[in-house]
Amino acid sequence: MKTILKLEELALFVLGFFLFMKMDVSWWWFFALLLTPDIGMLGYAFGNKVGAFTYNLFHHRGVAIMLYLAGISVLNLPALELIGIIIFSHAAMDRIFGYGLKYEKGFKFTHLGEIGNNNG
Repeated sequence: MKTILKLEELALFVLGFFLFMKMDVSWWWFFALLLTPDIGMLGYAFGNKVGAFTYNLFHHRGVAIMLYLAGISVLNLPALELIGIIIFSHAAMDRIFGYGLKYEKGFKFTHLGEIGNNNG
């Protein structure tokens, strides 16, 4: 099951790259921007509760999809479209490597299990 879930995340990552390639932006920007959602980790400087909130905000696929849709239709802002694609793709990449949305208990406690604990 773990392999199937990782393949699903890989497919979502490829979808993000495909959507990015539809934009009028050089391909290398995708990889240059791919780690920017990790800025959400800065919230941990203010404690686990704030850190979990900010990290999850920058890694939530629902947020990514809403930004993307607002960028392509409602507001017609390519920058929002780009941000949505990057968050979506980054979240898929993180989940491939076992990094999930965070619990307030601490950074290593995620919806996918504890980081570093090979339980499955």
